[in-house]
Amino acid sequence: MESAEIRFQQVYDEYQGKILRYLTRMVGENEAEDLTQEVFVKIGRALETFRGESSMSTWIYQIATNTALDKLRHPFNRHAGGKLLPVEAITETKEDENIWTGELAASTEQRVIRQEMNGCIREIIQTLPETYRSVIVLSELEGLSDAEIADILGLTLPAAKIRLHRARARLRKELSTACIFYRDDRQEFACDRKTHHSDYMNGASSSAASNE
Repeated sequence: MESAEIRFQQVYDEYQGKILRYLTRMVGENEAEDLTQEVFVKIGRALETFRGESSMSTWIYQIATNTALDKLRHPFNRHAGGKLLPVEAITETKEDENIWTGELAASTEQRVIRQEMNGCIREIIQTLPETYRSVIVLSELEGLSDAEIADILGLTLPAAKIRLHRARARLRKELSTACIFYRDDRQEFACDRKTHHSDYMNGASSSAASNE
């Protein structure tokens, strides 16, 4: 195998899983796999011209982000821009860190609750405009620094910080509208969609009334 092919294989092995996960968060599970292949085709074509002006990671995320945004902005996809993904399409992978609630709980029950909470939040992220979605996913889910985000999105650092601040404010607003946050029986932080919570409370009320 020639050196260029070896280098590409090394890049693919290191980043394919990360980019697939990232694109799943950006465009949804149905589109992510094909889009990941498209990203690595672009990487393969451009790898020989990469001169290290940014880190390899930043360069790859830049290609992936531009590819995702092109997909989201395509007229065919605009009608589905605010469509919710099912929670099971955005559940955690083993390498995910729970950035919303700290370390994963030891108990299986608590892990499920926290995964559902993450699913609830990530479901709301899917409804954000693509410019806000990209900075939220890069910062809160991928764990990249403000400087890295600025490089990936082609923004100045102050502009990236402003966009991230506005995106977080929009996310908080959407979460307050769509979700109920509460302490569970173990006093752990959890959340539920208001429609689900309302159905549960109505069911609980009906059960209580029938037992009186």
